[in-house]
Amino acid sequence: MILSAKRLVIGYGKHPIQQPLNLEVQPGEMICILGSNGCGKSTLLRTLAGLQDKLGGSLTISGKNADNLSEADKARLFSLVLTDKVELENTTVFEMVALGRYPHSSWLGGLSDTDKKAITKSIGMVRLTDKTECLFNCLSDGEKQRVMIAKALAQDTPLILLDEPTAHLDLPNRVKIMLLLRQLAHDTQRSVLISSHELDLALQTADKIWLMQPQKGICCGTPDELVKQGIFQQAFQTDVFSFHYIDNRLVISYNL
Repeated sequence: MILSAKRLVIGYGKHPIQQPLNLEVQPGEMICILGSNGCGKSTLLRTLAGLQDKLGGSLTISGKNADNLSEADKARLFSLVLTDKVELENTTVFEMVALGRYPHSSWLGGLSDTDKKAITKSIGMVRLTDKTECLFNCLSDGEKQRVMIAKALAQDTPLILLDEPTAHLDLPNRVKIMLLLRQLAHDTQRSVLISSHELDLALQTADKIWLMQPQKGICCGTPDELVKQGIFQQAFQTDVFSFHYIDNRLVISYNL
């Protein structure tokens, strides 16, 4: 098991925003965290990453108590992509992605041939090979987001946490990134945990869904399981869209 949370309480200060959560992430899974605005998706992801304190419960990553992990330990166990904008002047795409290799580099900080291959491969995976020597600040917002995903891939951790990874991307690249992350999880047995508003893409690509509801905890299951149980319709409480199966394929119908 890559990640285990037992009776985890998330929130701000002394104010919890969710019931105690019991969660598991297995190797090779791509999991999408879905839910309405304000239910705590980003808060959960930031708590799992140690960016804000949990208010209760326990959390282990790769069998290690998260409370006892050093920053170096965390960098080897998981990588993190946030929606926060990153601005670095005079830094190329290659140099930005290379920052992901620091947990593996020597104390001198130099890049080995293995590091360089990992960086080049990661840039290629997000389809930015032609931008390798371009300045990061000269890229579009969507290209910058893909660079940050490449940096996480180059870090080569068993767990990748992503908060809205398809933000700023056009539709073709949103689809490509979600398919890339799914393939990465399956091919390398890395675990990918994504906070997303992309309901339709998540249903088509995720192995499991964590569906959050304000103050009601999380329903966990495969997309099929949650749809057949009517949990999505209950959670979003809307008649704007509905779920159907056409030729055994799950589709969302928008009632416009």
